[in-house]
Amino acid sequence: MAACLIALSFASPYEGATQLSKREAQQAPSIREVNSVARPDGHRPVAIVGATLIDGRGGAALPDSVVIVSGERIVAVGRRSSVRLPTDAEVVDAKGLTLLPGLIDAHFHIDGDESLPAVFLTHGVTSVRDPGQWSEEYEAARKAAAPIPRLFLTGPHFDSPPPAFPQDSIIVRDAEEARSAVKRFADEGASAFKVYFRLPLGLIKVVVETAHARGLPVTSHLEIVNAADAIRAGVDGVEHVTSFGTALLSWREAEKYRQAVLADNNARREGRYRVWSGVDLDSPRARTLFDLLVERGTFISPTLAVFERRADDKQTTEMHVLGFKKMLDFVGRARRRGARIVVGSHSAVPHAERGWAYQRELELLVESGLTPMQAIVAGTMENARFFRIAERLGSIETGKLADIVLVEGDPLKNIGAMRRVKRVMLNGRWIVTSAEGK
Repeated sequence: MAACLIALSFASPYEGATQLSKREAQQAPSIREVNSVARPDGHRPVAIVGATLIDGRGGAALPDSVVIVSGERIVAVGRRSSVRLPTDAEVVDAKGLTLLPGLIDAHFHIDGDESLPAVFLTHGVTSVRDPGQWSEEYEAARKAAAPIPRLFLTGPHFDSPPPAFPQDSIIVRDAEEARSAVKRFADEGASAFKVYFRLPLGLIKVVVETAHARGLPVTSHLEIVNAADAIRAGVDGVEHVTSFGTALLSWREAEKYRQAVLADNNARREGRYRVWSGVDLDSPRARTLFDLLVERGTFISPTLAVFERRADDKQTTEMHVLGFKKMLDFVGRARRRGARIVVGSHSAVPHAERGWAYQRELELLVESGLTPMQAIVAGTMENARFFRIAERLGSIETGKLADIVLVEGDPLKNIGAMRRVKRVMLNGRWIVTSAEGK
């Protein structure tokens, strides 16, 4: 059956479809989630018929599509007129809905909310990476009856004393401790590593070299480490738009901020808005940073939603509003220059109800200047590349795992449609969702 369906699969005409580069394919090992994901119980294929397909690769949407799933795999994709339905298929009428790949979250934190991963799954997020908490934090979620997304964990972030978040960090004081920690977490199943802003540049280089030797990526929360220096040191990703602040300042102003944070971690709370309210995004310094991001192919997970400040918010001044406006502007400019933007929710954010931080991040990416299609690709195929799982997830293509979301309406016209999740499939199995999104 599967072989027959594969032969009928749709040869995508989508313009702008992107694939892994040769360099990425050579350096991308098969990185796996730490949790076991259930396979379908039955043997009947599922045919999802009539939806508008956004396949995650960036090309034009395909109306009146058919996607056929057999077991945990997608076995046929195409126009209704080009795909023959299996006679024994469970047919799902998806007319009026949009079908997308399962959403991938590059920046999720469980923070003691053991049921939150399951909530995110019902809202269409089928894979998450937690870049900075001990894997033991997920034991209760993994043992619970409710299905949860694929978990890609890094273990605690790498920091130097005094750590900003002691409970979520591992302290490394020299190169040998850094190498030893990378090797140990890699042996325990870490899918990436995150370096934190108190870690000196020299130790960042050690973590990068050791992780890359194991075929694993390194992402970074920088803030007081110059982002350009960290990118040249080889980090694969940068978490938080605020990580770029000091790279946009004069050396003197950057050092002033750096010393304030080294003296008191909490100086970041107000200081980051003060920094961003004064940055010049038209400066040669900014242009050089954009060029470096594009040249190195560094992934940016802006997590805009956690920094969102609006004029009518409590304890918000003109400085906060302007600082956030420039953060939005930075992300839009970076994307227009060709930088690689991905979606990270940060799990809980001020302008979204519990469980909807991911959708709020999509909305803010569009506000920053991305098209809805670019925002969707950032949350699907581009994130799959960041995770190094693009060979099996991130797009709706024959042979890939069947992580699928159906939403009501057209998110290309209004990205808010991503809140109207109607059905979610994880690994070929439908999961129970609420009838309507928020």
